[in-house]
Amino acid sequence: MNQDLILVINPRSIYTRVAIYENYNVLFLKDIMHPDQDLGRFSHYLEQVNYRRDKILSELDNNGICLDCIQAVVGRGGLMKPVKSGIYEINDAIVSDLKSAEFGDDYVNLGGILAKEIALLYPNLRSFIVDPVTVDEYHELARFTGHKDFEKKSIFHTLNQKAMAKRHAKALMRKYEEMKLIVVHLGSGISIGAHCNGSVIDANQALDGDGPFSPERTGSLPVGDLIRYCFNSGKSEAELLDMVHYRGGLFSYLGTYSALEVDAMVNNGDKKAEKVFEAMAYQVSKEIGAMFAVLNSEIDGIIITGGIANSRWFVNKIIDRVSNMGPVHVYPGVMELDSMAQITLSAIRGDEEILEYK
Repeated sequence: MNQDLILVINPRSIYTRVAIYENYNVLFLKDIMHPDQDLGRFSHYLEQVNYRRDKILSELDNNGICLDCIQAVVGRGGLMKPVKSGIYEINDAIVSDLKSAEFGDDYVNLGGILAKEIALLYPNLRSFIVDPVTVDEYHELARFTGHKDFEKKSIFHTLNQKAMAKRHAKALMRKYEEMKLIVVHLGSGISIGAHCNGSVIDANQALDGDGPFSPERTGSLPVGDLIRYCFNSGKSEAELLDMVHYRGGLFSYLGTYSALEVDAMVNNGDKKAEKVFEAMAYQVSKEIGAMFAVLNSEIDGIIITGGIANSRWFVNKIIDRVSNMGPVHVYPGVMELDSMAQITLSAIRGDEEILEYK
């Protein structure tokens, strides 16, 4: 096995996805599942670092993958200070901010921490993150919320949105930096971004309750009702954030986090599931309309991507509402692992600038 290998890590709530790339090709891909009985031992996901690190190392060892042959490890970029798009070598400042969760609390923070933890075990192994979820390229008008004490934060699926937009531009033999695109990421969270000449100038804040509801997130809620609920429910701050982040959306209405399970329910004639699923598509379509206005009603296309894009029924409900705005292109799935590996390989070869997080 040659020395030009990249280890990619993307942690989620109940699994850690790992891959080994060689010259842009996947040699190994595995979702390491974490059973409830294992995760139940931890009160917070940050306590799982050693557990997940050891699971990753064991899985690689069991498959004959030598860490001494790996040149770099790259983790999914988490909730940090607002940054410019690009690749960052993981330093103490990144690890500190991810662990403190000062800028947001989510499993995605484990990506950079795990990458650094593994790199520390092997001499000369470098660690990186690429396009963290807090990349901020907002237009100044996008930051206004309606009250001076609140400013809109840029938190969205930067990595996959930009990767899919660039892939689409390449397919058309055009430059991403010269296009206006609306990119729709349909995953456990949903984000819709307005891409203008290489920058995402606006997007719904996909974590804390903004935009469409998703399989696990509430999206926008009526503010007055939410304030009254906070004071009358008896729930703690942590419980309320958990409700907004992980117990809203499809889970709240139908008791499942799986959009594809809901898709099957719809196809089997479940009228309640159909109504909820269509409402989610309706809200996604409304947000696309908002980004259409942000781009002055002039776009080169709408890109629909993410796991839920595998549901033809759901995607068609969106297309029915937005197709008059411009051509719609559907790319099911995500390019997060590919993008992380490709950009990291370019960086260590000197073809991509490595940025410093301060």
